[in-house]
Amino acid sequence: MSAVEVVPRHGPGRVTRAREFLLDLLAFGRAQALSCAFAVAIFAGLALTRVVDVGVPRYDAMLIWCLLVQVVLVATRLETRDELLVICVFHVLGLGLEVFKVAIGSWSYPEPGVLRLGDVPLYSGFMYAAVASYICQAWRRLDLRVDPVPMAATMAVAVGFYVNFFTNHWIADLRWVLLGVAALLIARRSVTFRVRGVDRRMPLLVSFALIGLFIWIAENAATMLGAWTYASQVDGWTLVHPSKIGSWMVLVIFSFVLVLWLKQRKGASPTATA
Repeated sequence: MSAVEVVPRHGPGRVTRAREFLLDLLAFGRAQALSCAFAVAIFAGLALTRVVDVGVPRYDAMLIWCLLVQVVLVATRLETRDELLVICVFHVLGLGLEVFKVAIGSWSYPEPGVLRLGDVPLYSGFMYAAVASYICQAWRRLDLRVDPVPMAATMAVAVGFYVNFFTNHWIADLRWVLLGVAALLIARRSVTFRVRGVDRRMPLLVSFALIGLFIWIAENAATMLGAWTYASQVDGWTLVHPSKIGSWMVLVIFSFVLVLWLKQRKGASPTATA
């Protein structure tokens, strides 16, 4: 199977294949851009506060900015209330992970601020929430349908991913083992998405790898803007090691499975097996 499989459109076409492809690409790009609205807003806030003194500590300003963006997204219906609930869940999970990782020195937030939990600014949880926001909005805008997956086993692996983020500092890092198990569980599963009325299919593992790659690129941009600092970047910005792509892929799988589970709880996605 190719990375993306097209489910053919029925009926004769009136435009050239090249024009059809371009229109599909533009429609897909628009859906992706709208799905990334919250993430883009966070980057806009980071860039603005990097060069403009807004009168309050930068990290505190980012929390206020993220909250305002969420209000606007819901008010303009670019985001639904259910999606906001998912974002809140991921904010809490992400903030808990941040508190732990910063405490053991994995990375730091060197700038001052009042709105913090320990050494972690409260806005940091929204960076994890931005991943959930993207998944939720892409699910809705592209009408995602996922092949049935063994939900109990897949959820157990997803929970294992999250737990491993904490335990890998004392016991062996099981990230790659868990990725291998996840690959076995979903190797033959695909996600179907719709662009301009045409269904297309992509293997789930390919989609997870691509999203992980793009998050790694975004991570490099975020650290360049001072969103947080790794130990290797204290004396000046350096490229985040490509091995982090695997970590982000783990986070994407965890996020995707949790969103899938939440959708099933509401009866919106019959895409699992026992």
